[in-house]
Amino acid sequence: MARAQIIKGLERGLRVLQALQMQPDSSLHELHVLTAISKPSLLRILHTLTRAGLVTRRLGDGCYRIGATLSHAPSRRQHGDRIAEAAAPVLERLCARVSWPSDLMVPAGDHMEIRETNRTRSPILLQQERIGLPINWLRSAVGRAYLAYCPVSERQRIIELLVRSTKPEDRLAREPERLNAILAEVRARGYATRDAAHVGGYYGGPPHADGLLSIAVPLRDGRRVVGAINMLWLRTASTVDAFAARYLSELQAAAAEIETALHKTRP
Repeated sequence: MARAQIIKGLERGLRVLQALQMQPDSSLHELHVLTAISKPSLLRILHTLTRAGLVTRRLGDGCYRIGATLSHAPSRRQHGDRIAEAAAPVLERLCARVSWPSDLMVPAGDHMEIRETNRTRSPILLQQERIGLPINWLRSAVGRAYLAYCPVSERQRIIELLVRSTKPEDRLAREPERLNAILAEVRARGYATRDAAHVGGYYGGPPHADGLLSIAVPLRDGRRVVGAINMLWLRTASTVDAFAARYLSELQAAAAEIETALHKTRP
């Protein structure tokens, strides 16, 4: 019997997928080291896999990961990746229209987590945020947007978790009347803003004055809220009210587009 022929291109493509299973969120160089495939060939393979929906590339840092079409019974991390995958092209188009950058955040226990960002696409030079960085619930615009619109039972679970925290940014969890008034104002206004005392910084870390303001809206998947997206600008460039009057409709349209994409890719 004649020896079966091996399809070299397919073999190398499978090697790339195996590498991404072993080391999710890999850069081109990391895949080159893992697979021993030249970078020009890797780029062609990754382009082919991306067109087929088997691999996606993050906007924020250019890392590659397995696409949602190959994920079954997703973990919380994979669920966040699915949202980021749906959001990435929308955030890229949003930044092209308005120039100001945006981040996508998803829940991660006692904090929210950056899962995608278009800051690398913005012509406005701001601090570049790393995927996976923690953001506080109660002082950030994204956290307040999520909490204002998520189901009451979920909001109560999150608040109960934060009540036990000794971190300064969680103190508001022990002031239920004030917190409820803030979230009611978010719903009445249609968007959330940063706490006036929040100057920036990561959850659990020291305050870091980044010179920014932000507005945020929730992302919904059916009755659930699955994340939130913001739009950031330099504090000296505009007031919150003036910025929202100009750009809120763009942010809301982007959220609706992401929600439609999520519905289409729901497992």
